Amino acid sequence: MITENGGVFGDAPSHDGQVHDNRRVAYLRDHVAAVEAALDAGADVRGYLHWSLMDNFEWALGYRPRFGLVHVDYATGARTVKDSGRYYARLIAGGGTAPALPRIEAYG
Repeated sequence: MITENGGVFGDAPSHDGQVHDNRRVAYLRDHVAAVEAALDAGADVRGYLHWSLMDNFEWALGYRPRFGLVHVDYATGARTVKDSGRYYARLIAGGGTAPALPRIEAYG
């Protein structure tokens, strides 16, 4: 069982109000592809869980790290589903088969 798999990126809503977290989408795509390859090779993988649904408080770093699939505006409480959240939803709806996306190289 793969649990709490995810990455911390500085995500924020852009001018259109959406959170275009391409690095997290690439991370998810690549890790789920690795799980599929492991399964094909005979590994006993029972499940895959992303790290966190929402950005939240972390004891060591407070509210600074952003790792959820949903962005939280701590001043207003507003929540915005990130592109990665929509990608993960499509992934789950597809029964585990990752939707085909163009390769997005990580940066930063």
